[in-house]
Amino acid sequence: MKKLRVKMNYILILVLLFILIACASVPNSINDVNSKGVYKKEIAPSLLENFDPLNTPIGKVYEKELKANPDLSGATLIENGLHAFLLRSAFAKMATKTIEVQTYIYDNDPSSRILLQELQEAAERGVKVKILVDDNGMDSDLSDIMLLDLHKNIEVKVFNTFKYRSRLIRYPQFLFDFNRLNSRMHNKMFVVDGVSVILGGRNIAENYFDFDKNTNFSDTDVIFVGKIAKEAQQSFYDYWNYHLAIPASLFPGRKTPEKLQELRAEFLKLKEEVPEKADIYEKVMNYIVDTYKNKKFVVEWGKGSIIADPPEKIDMPKKEKLKTISPILKALEYLWLNTKDSIYISSAYFVPGKLGTKQLIKEANKGVNINILTNSLSSTDAAAVYSAWENYRNDLVKSGINVYEFMNNGIKREGKKISSFASLHSKTMVFDEKVSWIGSFNLDPRSALLNSEIVAVFENKNFAKKLVAMMEKDMAQSWKLDYVDGKILWIGKYDDAKDEIIEYKSPNTTLFKRFTTKLLKIIPETLI
Repeated sequence: MKKLRVKMNYILILVLLFILIACASVPNSINDVNSKGVYKKEIAPSLLENFDPLNTPIGKVYEKELKANPDLSGATLIENGLHAFLLRSAFAKMATKTIEVQTYIYDNDPSSRILLQELQEAAERGVKVKILVDDNGMDSDLSDIMLLDLHKNIEVKVFNTFKYRSRLIRYPQFLFDFNRLNSRMHNKMFVVDGVSVILGGRNIAENYFDFDKNTNFSDTDVIFVGKIAKEAQQSFYDYWNYHLAIPASLFPGRKTPEKLQELRAEFLKLKEEVPEKADIYEKVMNYIVDTYKNKKFVVEWGKGSIIADPPEKIDMPKKEKLKTISPILKALEYLWLNTKDSIYISSAYFVPGKLGTKQLIKEANKGVNINILTNSLSSTDAAAVYSAWENYRNDLVKSGINVYEFMNNGIKREGKKISSFASLHSKTMVFDEKVSWIGSFNLDPRSALLNSEIVAVFENKNFAKKLVAMMEKDMAQSWKLDYVDGKILWIGKYDDAKDEIIEYKSPNTTLFKRFTTKLLKIIPETLI
């Protein structure tokens, strides 16, 4: 019997190897391809040194301010997902030189395709467009984003690839290259003409833009002009030119130039089929562009910087990765230690660890007003993360820190519910209502140790107060946690109800889900 099992194991291994060999594949590193002379690097001539960002339509609006104070940046807070979508489209319309897009997730849904249409139309005007997407966040090698690579002015690269392209064998590949594949490029940015960047936690998919009828993510984005945009663009090129960024032209099943024309025709057909909506869309675009050019955006000016992980973090050896302190963590530690009055935290995935919990309690004991918002068990899309959060939650609540968990009762716009389920996806902090922190970095081990991340740190009191107000609004619509007689209580009210209610177990969850969450505690925090 034992010999039979051994033989069966050998057979399974051989079958797996056969499948791997038979499947279409892509390189994991561009160095492997270049060494064989198969791929010639054909990056469009860099415009970074050939044009003045302040001499573009976007740059000219604030040319006076940026020339007078080149070390300052202007910031405009984006209020919701719909605005985040429309502003990306409008800035693409204003582009005249370059657009760089970096994202963890791209879904080939209607809203994403509209945004791609704007990128293609910009390329038709001569704008050089570069798109970098993480392989784990791409829904298909045949999606429109890959097709755009055929345009002479658009280049697409996929970061940190799975060698074999069949979805059926994606997870088995972790067995052979776990350290690299378990680390993902989580950065998100949308840079236009080297002078503006939309940066925050949103990926490119309709449930990040409040378009999904079932589930939407509550998130935070900011438009920066000036120094922060320039630094963000440099970070983009650090990843774009890294050996793990694989050109779309090397992927199997590549579509033909004729298919690109068909895609263009599809975009035009959509406008023809719904002319009323297309007309409204164009009017909204014109309104946003005119509002920006007439300096009617609410812009706050201050000092700020981009802090980003280097791309080397992704394929760094495990031992070195665990010993290396992220530049983002160093900045976070500095801000925590220099905070005197208050800290506001909104983090979709919050696992502070023993040291982080100890530091937060220490700050609270010194009189710092600390407010934390994270997902509830019913609103999270990562139960394993919530399981780890539970390990620290009670101590934080007992210490007097204000802890809130996000309600899953949908997202509203203009008083109307636009989805039946909502999940927090924001990654923002405010220190002493003066220094704001916005980006892709979650306060958890995955962001700290595994994924690459990017944040903007910005100093301006008015902007910080607006961000705090946005966070307090979310907190007011969330569960407030309390600790009574050795137990956690959830206190809150649904929608517009007048009376508060008290829950003694994680609200809106089943016994099975709570039990499963307990079982997930066996997963090491460094792997969630």
